[in-house]
Amino acid sequence: MVERADINSVLSDIRSLRSQMMQSQRVEQDNSIRGRVDGPTKTNEPNEIPGFSDMLKQAVGQVNENQQTAGRMATAYEMGDPNMDITRVMVASQKASVSFEALTQVRNRVVKAYEDIMNMPV
Repeated sequence: MVERADINSVLSDIRSLRSQMMQSQRVEQDNSIRGRVDGPTKTNEPNEIPGFSDMLKQAVGQVNENQQTAGRMATAYEMGDPNMDITRVMVASQKASVSFEALTQVRNRVVKAYEDIMNMPV
């Protein structure tokens, strides 16, 4: 049951990142439409909406952190740490695996979208 909760947690994190990306894209589209209709927007205002690259860096960082945590836990268990049980090690390992698979799928979709755009006739 603990495994399922951690997997659901990773999936909800992915969904939340996706909704943030979708929301920021909508705001950017609204701003570009508003800029064309209302005139140029002010350039001295700081942009508080994170870009796609920032979100991607954050996701890669979280996946890396999950993998490092799982590695440290596995090493502690292998060294005989009495505070580390196999259940926690396996849950951390599966969480790292699922998050890596999700990141790989995101990468594959980004590459596919890039290829589709590059193959569009001009």
